[in-house]
Amino acid sequence: MAETKKYISAEELATHNKPGDLWISIQGKIYDVSDWIKSHPGGDLPLLNLAGRDATDAFVAYHPGHAWSHLAPFHNHIHLQNYVVSEVSKDYRKLVHEFTKLGLFDKKGHNVLVSLTAIAMLFSLCLYGVVFCRGAFLHALCGGAMGFLWIQSGWLGHDSGHYQIMLTRNSNRFIQVLSGNCLAGISIAWWKRNHNAHHIACNSLDHDPDLQHMPFFAVSPKFFNSITSLYYNRKLEFDKFARFLISKQHFTYYPVMSLARLNLFAQSFFLLSSNKDVPNRVQEILGLLTFWIWYPLLVSFLPNWKEKLMFVACSFIVTSIQHVQFTLNHFSANVYVGLPNGNDWFEKQTYGTLNISCPPWMDWFHGGLQFQIEHHLFPRLPRTQLRGVAPFVKELCKKHGLPYNCTTFWGANVMTLRTLRAAAMQARDYSKPAPRNLVWEAVNSIG
Repeated sequence: MAETKKYISAEELATHNKPGDLWISIQGKIYDVSDWIKSHPGGDLPLLNLAGRDATDAFVAYHPGHAWSHLAPFHNHIHLQNYVVSEVSKDYRKLVHEFTKLGLFDKKGHNVLVSLTAIAMLFSLCLYGVVFCRGAFLHALCGGAMGFLWIQSGWLGHDSGHYQIMLTRNSNRFIQVLSGNCLAGISIAWWKRNHNAHHIACNSLDHDPDLQHMPFFAVSPKFFNSITSLYYNRKLEFDKFARFLISKQHFTYYPVMSLARLNLFAQSFFLLSSNKDVPNRVQEILGLLTFWIWYPLLVSFLPNWKEKLMFVACSFIVTSIQHVQFTLNHFSANVYVGLPNGNDWFEKQTYGTLNISCPPWMDWFHGGLQFQIEHHLFPRLPRTQLRGVAPFVKELCKKHGLPYNCTTFWGANVMTLRTLRAAAMQARDYSKPAPRNLVWEAVNSIG
């Protein structure tokens, strides 16, 4: 006799959204991932952010076909009542299926070889220029080349974090630690935790860490209500200091981006020294120590403090281009408060993302971020395939009346500055409402 299926409502599913009691829905089936959260390769935040809701589209986006076979042990024999798939989600899943059949997720091209070669050449040139050559101008150029090396290692680390760019998992992990921890001083564990949270809740003011830059930046006046960050587990205070900085953020944007790498250094150390569960913590720490040995040692070969400061400054200024690129795709896009709701993965990614138009020969400069909409919809897709799938995504957006926002690099800069200026003007004029006198209101409400 067949087992009678048990059904629960979406409202009841939503109650299972706390650590120790995490349920998600995938294609109408309920899965209890309360214990799996400790072993989930993508970390705990994606499961926490999707707990108590449908996660089908996010699962499709992030997992290859063979991952479906691993779901069975977590199925608690409960189904979602009145499970309905939107037309947008149906078309999106068909697109993922078609790309899979074409083998696009496996065709990675030669980007890795080119990137590794460029990084090795840049490192060798910097080493030779600093140790064996003289001249302040030449040393400044070496500093700029170091910044460009960091940019290229960043693209490589980004790719290796989203999909396996090497033949084996161990070699892929080696490239992650080499490009992130050892060469750039940034923990790949921190990056994955941060970046996965960003992808799952793209442009959510309280869940997306890539928008939470108080007190320096606020892309929306909604931050003026001191939103609580569910990523950092603290309130983002809009106090007098934050108001002062934000009111001038359209002027300080580029100078702050020149120092943004300091924040990444700090965030890496904060995570690795925290009590959070960090996979391969010792390996991560050793990788960072490698960076903090070779980089200061290289700087120490420069003849005087003036050239040392110039070298470091040039490194930071050049790599600030990448930090600007990180913000252009989202700062001027649509934002919201809360989590994605059910099957709105496609909609949230398109509304919250901006593409950068550029000719194919400039793809190296943007590292795949120029097709940010495609990357957010298909995060496992190698960057060499993004340009090819863009027309299909654009057509799907047109079919369902969704935005496909795209502009030039300079146009994106203008849009970002315009967004920052609008929020800055509102910050200058913002005043918190006077505290309510509840006793007075209670007495007068009675009359």
